[in-house]
Amino acid sequence: MFLPRTPAPCRLAALALALAAGGCSGDVGGLRSLGIAGTAPKGPEAPAFVTDTRREGADFLPVGVSAPPRPVRAKSSEGQKALEAELEGARSRNLARGRAAESAGKSVNPAPAPAQ
Repeated sequence: MFLPRTPAPCRLAALALALAAGGCSGDVGGLRSLGIAGTAPKGPEAPAFVTDTRREGADFLPVGVSAPPRPVRAKSSEGQKALEAELEGARSRNLARGRAAESAGKSVNPAPAPAQ
């Protein structure tokens, strides 16, 4: 086995390894300091329906910061009763449709089992 007399080749190999490993890190990479990183072309523009429905200044909140409280708007008793009636109507319609589909499924003759 060959062992070098001077530690210079070992130091050079360790330095090369450290530089190669440091180049993988995004914060200390040499490409960032040269201005090469982050110069990729931007993606496609958002479609019109997306940009039209976005609110102004709707950036993300920083981590640990709560969103401002929203005002609570309670429904009036008439609004609650109207909502309950609407939901009950939808429920009864769905039940009727389910019963109709079930009876239609029972009236259809099933396909005969394939012979083996």
